Amino acid sequence: NKHTNTIKVLLLILLVCYQTRAAAGEFYCDFIPAGGKHDKSRPASECSPTETQYGKCVPEHGDCGDGLREVTCKDRTNKIQCKIPCNWKKDISDCKYKFGPWGSCDAATNTKSRSGTLKKALFNAECQATVRVSKPCSPRAKNGKGVYL
Repeated sequence: NKHTNTIKVLLLILLVCYQTRAAAGEFYCDFIPAGGKHDKSRPASECSPTETQYGKCVPEHGDCGDGLREVTCKDRTNKIQCKIPCNWKKDISDCKYKFGPWGSCDAATNTKSRSGTLKKALFNAECQATVRVSKPCSPRAKNGKGVYL
């Protein structure tokens, strides 16, 4: 197929260019700004993870969805793309937790909850060691096979 051969040739050319630039030490990955293009003015080794400070993800509209996060290293600040989930995780999106099973429904509040222990803090976030999250109870009960009654 003519198109398949063209794609193979283009991929081969890209691979050769990539290897040539990598061998010459021309790759820089200091920041990836909001536009998505790499900033080549500083080498990646200039900023260690401990020297890099991350701000909170600020959504473009409302309190969740796509947004921007400020990243500061030494004397320079850039913005990178980020995303805040539009669900119960939005308040803890920079912290990754291992959660236990959901508890039973509390009839007084019509919610169920579960606890999580911190696995990893992303972007130098200050995270609580444990968190407790809640959600509304499901409106209908399921039978043992996952089918709604």
